[in-house]
Amino acid sequence: MCPPVAAFAVLAAYLCGPPPPVTAARPRQLNYRPIVGVLAQENLPRDRFARGSSYIAASYVKYLEGAGARVTPIRINRTEEEYAKIFNSINGLLLPGGDVDLQTSQFSQAAKIFYNLALKANDAGDYFPIWGTCQGFQQLTVLTANKNLLTLTDTKAVALPLTLTPEARFSRLFRNFPRDVLQSLADENITSNFHSWSLSKQNYTGNARLKRFYKVLSINSDGKKDFISTMEAYRYPFYAVQWHPEKSPFEWIDKRGMVHSSSAVKASFYTASFFVSEAMKNHHQFPSPLEEEKALIYNFSPVYRGIQSVFLQNYYFD
Repeated sequence: MCPPVAAFAVLAAYLCGPPPPVTAARPRQLNYRPIVGVLAQENLPRDRFARGSSYIAASYVKYLEGAGARVTPIRINRTEEEYAKIFNSINGLLLPGGDVDLQTSQFSQAAKIFYNLALKANDAGDYFPIWGTCQGFQQLTVLTANKNLLTLTDTKAVALPLTLTPEARFSRLFRNFPRDVLQSLADENITSNFHSWSLSKQNYTGNARLKRFYKVLSINSDGKKDFISTMEAYRYPFYAVQWHPEKSPFEWIDKRGMVHSSSAVKASFYTASFFVSEAMKNHHQFPSPLEEEKALIYNFSPVYRGIQSVFLQNYYFD
């Protein structure tokens, strides 16, 4: 982890240096009706509110809707053909936080199918973005490395500032953030961490696949181990945060690590707005307006789970 002086120098260079070079021409036409798929996962153990076999926390849906996207839930335990049809109908994919096995769960199996479809599509010039939060971050590392390289860290319920790397300045994710938002992310304890497993800086550096694939944008520490907290792929529109931008505006459990300051809420909005802007570059669509309407999250009702629940509201699916 960078010492305070070095971290300040990185941020100062980021905020005050010349603008980053343009890396790609923006498409002339954007899709202003983007639909992002959110992958469901197996119900949490001992969830007395659970219905069916899977859930999506409503905070992820609100997070995307607040930035101008619609959401379609992607259920687990579907066929590859069904997933391929969904992939060709949506404009991006969000892999949410949670608590499932990253190699054997139905969530991980579905994530792998979409990950491979996205690789193939992007290689063919079909721009398709993926965003991973917490467990989603971890799932992307497992899919890319083809192994689980995560290590235990003391990061359960703690809010931290980001130590931005020099590469963050030129990143697609951060380069257009307002200066005050970047300053807050670097200086204030506003990124909520609720994870026991992390990708250590050492394990990232030691794995050739991860180093080739992902650019590290921020690093954090639990006091003993440095871990990767934000990254984006070099060649693909894939983004991952180990922290939870959706929690600040939409989750209200009274717990250490939860931050509801205006700067935390602004940072949440700009991450969501960035990803939705990426989804706008994709032009997949449903075969018909009727199929689109049937696929949207509006057909389901969230269940209120109580103010002291980790997830305030969940959508449940068969």
